[in-house]
Amino acid sequence: MGLPSYLAGSVARIGHEHLVAVLGEHDLRLPQYAVLAALSDFGPLAPHELATRLRTDRSHISAYVEALVQRGWVSRDPDPTDRRRQSVVLTEAGAGLFGDLRLAAAASQATFLGMLTPAERDTLLALLRKVIACE
Repeated sequence: MGLPSYLAGSVARIGHEHLVAVLGEHDLRLPQYAVLAALSDFGPLAPHELATRLRTDRSHISAYVEALVQRGWVSRDPDPTDRRRQSVVLTEAGAGLFGDLRLAAAASQATFLGMLTPAERDTLLALLRKVIACE
């Protein structure tokens, strides 16, 4: 219990379980949610840029994107600067879904961190962001 990496991993596992349950209600997996979040945060991205931002293998991104394309939540559009490339774009339906999911995800995270005061949650988030930013 004295290793920060063990504690962070344990907290991540608990939060992950809560979030996976919420996403499952929408028949979504965490990597698909991550794609929607990245597109919402950064706008249209080439598949390789998505893989880089999500720190995942490029071969996995195509499967995640295809599942979202099939449901109408993202589209593959020609890159306006290079017609040989495609950009993955959040559709209007996908943006609406992500807005709902963002609220549900925030509620799930607030539930699993419910024993912390708002100030403690803010401190925890600030410290985690600092660690990630320095990586």
